[in-house]
Order: sequence, then C-alpha cells, then structure tokens
Amino acid sequence: MADALQHNEWSGKTGGLPWMQRSLIVMFRVLPLWLPYGVMALVVPFYMIFNGKGRKAMYQFFRKRIGYGRWKSFWHVYANHFRFGQIILDRFCVYAGKKYHLVSEGQELMDELEKHSEGFVNLSSHVGNYEIAGYSLKPKAKRFNALVFAGETDTVMENRQRLLSQNNMRLILVKEDLSHLFELNAAIDNGEIVSMPADRIFGSQKAAECQFFGKKARFPLGAFALAAQKNVSVLTVFVMKEGYKSYHAYVRDIKCDREANIRTQMSQLAQSFASNLEEIVRKYPTQWFNYFDFWKQ
Repeated sequence: MADALQHNEWSGKTGGLPWMQRSLIVMFRVLPLWLPYGVMALVVPFYMIFNGKGRKAMYQFFRKRIGYGRWKSFWHVYANHFRFGQIILDRFCVYAGKKYHLVSEGQELMDELEKHSEGFVNLSSHVGNYEIAGYSLKPKAKRFNALVFAGETDTVMENRQRLLSQNNMRLILVKEDLSHLFELNAAIDNGEIVSMPADRIFGSQKAAECQFFGKKARFPLGAFALAAQKNVSVLTVFVMKEGYKSYHAYVRDIKCDREANIRTQMSQLAQSFASNLEEIVRKYPTQWFNYFDFWKQ
C-alpha cells in the first residue's frame, strides 16, 4: 500500500535501518548533541555524491530561484544538506527525551480559533522542522489531527505516536482506499483541528497552479478544497531551526474571499499559502527540503 502512494521523485521515508534508528535514540540519551552534528558535517559531502538528483535539484533552486552565483549556490547545497541532517537528528533527540527551546510568533491566531466551536485547517510543508512543534505546542481546547504519509519506518511512527498522544494529537495515515478523507471530514465536523501537508502532490493528482518564486508551480488541492468546502479558517505553521537547540515557529493566516465561489476560494487559498511559503523560504533558504524539481512536477 505504501508503495502505491509513493511519489516518483521522493520516498517520504527517513533513511536508516530500524536497528540503526533505535540505536540512535539510545545514544542520544547519553551523547551531547554537538558530537553527532560534527559527524554529520563530515558525512554530508559523501551523501551529496550519491544523492545526485537531489544535489542537482537544490543547486538549480539556489541558482534559478534564489539567484545565487555558482560558488555560493554550491556552498548552500552543502549547507542545506547539513541542515537537513541536523533536523533529522533533532527529531531523534526528541524521541530520546531531549528538549528544545521554541519561540512562537503568531500563536494568538491559533489560540483565537481554538476558542470557537468550528474546526479549522492547519497547513504544513517540507521546510524547517514542523514535526518538532507537535512535541512543544499543545492545543489548548481542540484535538489536533495530523495527516501523515503511511510509508515511514516503524521506529519513527511509534515514537511520533507515543509523543503526540500525550499532547491531545493523533495521526491519520494516508491510505490507498482514501478512507483518511472520511476521518479528516469527521474531525472538521467535530470542531477539531486538521493538519495537512500542502506542498507535495501524491495520491490524488488534483492541483492548483500558483505563482511561486517567479514561476508557476503545482500545489496539491486537497487541503484547500477541504477548507473551502467546509467554510473553515486556515492557518499555516513554519517551524524553522535558528540555533543549536532552538526553533522559531511562525503561525500565519491563509485567507481568501469567502463570498467567492468554491473554486475561486480554493485557488486563492493555494496562492496565499504559496506566497507565505516563498516568504519563509527566502528568509531560511537552506531549510527548503524538496529534493526534486518542484517546478517540473
């Protein structure tokens, strides 16, 4: 089932065998974080050699979309891979019980929506470390339902479930029979929060074309369609690494004209999300983790 839901450009699975991932969690209970970071810095160049497609995609991103020169682009490809490695290690540190400092900007937007009986949609993306927010930011009044790819390793899924369940959060797995759509609709109807990724197309190929870094790009329509059809509010959260053990969360309001027809609302929501995503990626260019040609989906 997981294979049927794979994207032809990315796997959606954290690297490493299960015993390696379990060993990493055990080691992080006693090792200081700087040690694996140092090892990561040395390993990254070798990973880049074998990850040719991802390396080329990131190089073109820095050259064509950000506008860097050749050497600056090459350096940022390395910095991007190193940052991605740090973020993966940070996740396993959390699984091991380590804590991170998180500053939240715009949290009042989510707090206000939680006061009302209606549910709402929260959009995620493959930038920064969205997952770590789930271990630090606890919903105050509503259950949080996160739609996740079903093909992750058992070690990652078990630890996610263990930690998120403590914060009134549950995982909804993307299924081939599309039964996850019924769960998402039921959660919204029940006045809960639904979290969905909004920057990668897999499963359904329905998409909205948005202006993104000066060129049209396709964004999956599902989350925007759900929000427009249910007439609920939409937020997006970007959780960006800023220091050794610190993150900065940005909560943003995604808007549309609620008097417009459903199709127009979906298009406007998608463009609003794409614009907010571009703004945050320009601020943190090394924390964009889509290792394929995003504009050639």
